Amino acid sequence: MKFLDDRRFRMGFAVVALYTVLAGDSIRYSISWYGFGAVAVVLAVISVLLLVRDRHRWTVGGLPYPLIAFLALATLSITWSYYPGATAVGLLATWMTVALGLAIAICLDWADILRTLGWALRAVLGLSIVFELVVSLLIRRPVLPIFPSPGVDYDSLDKIPQLLYWSRNLLLEGDKIQGVVGNSSLLGFVALLGLIVFGIQLVARTVSRASGIAALLLAALTVYLTRSATIIVAIVVLAVVVGAVWLIRRATARGTRGLAYASLTLVAIAGSTLAIMFRSPLLGLLGKNDTLTHRTGIWEAVITLAQERPGFGWGWVSFWAPWVAPFNDLAFNSGVRQLHAHNAWLDLWLQVGVIGAVIFALLVLSSLVRSWLLATDRVITSPADTGHFTVQSLLPLLLLVALIVQSFAESRLLIEYGMVLLVIAAVKTKRDEPVA
Repeated sequence: MKFLDDRRFRMGFAVVALYTVLAGDSIRYSISWYGFGAVAVVLAVISVLLLVRDRHRWTVGGLPYPLIAFLALATLSITWSYYPGATAVGLLATWMTVALGLAIAICLDWADILRTLGWALRAVLGLSIVFELVVSLLIRRPVLPIFPSPGVDYDSLDKIPQLLYWSRNLLLEGDKIQGVVGNSSLLGFVALLGLIVFGIQLVARTVSRASGIAALLLAALTVYLTRSATIIVAIVVLAVVVGAVWLIRRATARGTRGLAYASLTLVAIAGSTLAIMFRSPLLGLLGKNDTLTHRTGIWEAVITLAQERPGFGWGWVSFWAPWVAPFNDLAFNSGVRQLHAHNAWLDLWLQVGVIGAVIFALLVLSSLVRSWLLATDRVITSPADTGHFTVQSLLPLLLLVALIVQSFAESRLLIEYGMVLLVIAAVKTKRDEPVA
């Protein structure tokens, strides 16, 4: 088992694991859900082996308490679940995902996480552009997944909904592309993560200037080609957060930090108020109407169902299981059955009730606070050192902010890359590991 100690093996494992959670649909569409399941099991086994190998470096008691509480509640929910079989499957997926995030957090330092995340993001974005070029230049027609999602039978459909296509062959038409992930919104978010990671790498000079600029241009191009309203909002929010960090870092004189925080609070309140007051015109600028691409109808269905079991929910399930009630006919969009609520917080309320949503919110909030402190505190390298700031220390904060913004339009915070990145940020900031 000595190969588990090899840094190259750990880095390779992290790259494959991060690609899998970032672009899981590319695997499911190409080698089936069963093939994806086999990959996930292998990664989970390696994660457990790494955690056992490094058991001297961590304890359960040293993990974030809200994370432990949430996992305990989700697991206990099988006792009152309306669909215990689906809850068992969902719990297995969640525990495997958390184990993967925990293994990366424990076994790699921040520098290696930044590096492996950069490699994984380059792979997803690069393959997406190549995939769309092949579809547009060689295949020249929309492409369906080789293996469809569970419950989807192409032969039984009079007309295949646009949402079911892997690629709609829109690259040369200037419309939104979907890439290997098969969804323009998800591809746009991967590109947003690329802007964060590649930008930090370029400023920190952990990659060559040419490589960093090329990666940034790739991410920016993908953001343009996907044109997701959620991503545009996230970019604005991230810019404000970076500005706020800069302001706090500049406030070095006595008493100036308090004034800076007061100013930021006023700006946040004013900005939120104006956004609410002028939400319709703002949505129009983003190319959206008041239904938010039919999301409001899905939210209404979820809220109605959640109100029947408000305290502890219907039972944890992670991805909605389309083969069991109530998910088999809960929500549809353009004729396609939905597998999540398109809002992580409504999904939490539905599955584990108000109690579970509060516990998960505490996990996110505590991680966000620690990430903020990490980004705004000076790094002391010696007793005589007055301290300095590093651009790498922005990584967990910006990743969390991006995930939080997305959580109001998608439920990915609860699954795959959302859960993995949340666990990494929560665990490493709780362990107070410095970012070089």
